[in-house]
Amino acid sequence: MASLMFGQHDGVSRPFSDSPPTHYTLKIEAFSLLKKHSTSEGSFESGKFDAGGYKWKLVFYPNGNKKKNVEDHISVYLKMAGANSLETRWEVSADFRLFLLDQNTGKYLVLQDANLNKICLHRAMLEMGFDRVIPLKAFADASNGYLVDDKCVFGAEVFVCKERRAGKAECLSGINSASTNKYVWKIEKFSKSKTECLESQPFNAGGQTWKIKLYPKGADNGKGTHVSIYLKCANPEKLSPGSQILTEFTLRIVDQLNAKHFYGKGIQWSSALGIGWSNFITLGNFNRLDKGYLLKDTCLIEAEVTVHGIAKAL
Repeated sequence: MASLMFGQHDGVSRPFSDSPPTHYTLKIEAFSLLKKHSTSEGSFESGKFDAGGYKWKLVFYPNGNKKKNVEDHISVYLKMAGANSLETRWEVSADFRLFLLDQNTGKYLVLQDANLNKICLHRAMLEMGFDRVIPLKAFADASNGYLVDDKCVFGAEVFVCKERRAGKAECLSGINSASTNKYVWKIEKFSKSKTECLESQPFNAGGQTWKIKLYPKGADNGKGTHVSIYLKCANPEKLSPGSQILTEFTLRIVDQLNAKHFYGKGIQWSSALGIGWSNFITLGNFNRLDKGYLLKDTCLIEAEVTVHGIAKAL
């Protein structure tokens, strides 16, 4: 068993509790996926939950918050969501407790301010939390009960003016042996289209239904200069509110003459709003006859999509 040694003077108390968190529970069924596919800053943000009349998120750094020189611990913070909608001058005093389930005993490790001081949030400070929740080595040791079969459970309680509200829960699921699905969209009589946006037929990938949206004259900051292209959920109404899909994707315009295709690729947590590029390819490059992107007024678009995981409300 890896030793659970905590800093004695880090200002954090760590009692145990038999009671689950009041406001929010996040069940992670593929922690290794979270570690591998966090943002460029190394973080993952949970869905929103309500407490004390405000909306909140948990921000995880599964490999430690590098901005605070943390490398050997998990870092977790509470973040106020939707702060831009609040008045210019606002302050919120709150008590925050973080929970981590010991799956071997059914008890929760509870992290809270050792001095029980309320923390004041304002526009210049939207987060509070713990730089060093638990050593990574101890967390990864299944005998300690916090990470078992790549699964773990975190929770949170936030008390604003001693107000309690009903909680929400979220589940992050990974897809083992995720397969890549390819879809080819043939657009004929391309120049004859008068619509601002072209949409492909729906296609399936990773248990989700998708479609490609193409703007021949560009959209957003690519309007008038670029072709814009996006991958979008075809049935967003079937997703739970706030759901995020970890999607690895490639969007490609086929060079029908030289096989030197133009493509973009990425991997990111996406919502029902879609993912892609407003500045995908310049209109000048796209329309060049020698490039083969338009041959006999026909354009071929390819999409390769792999779904690695889904975060959704329970």
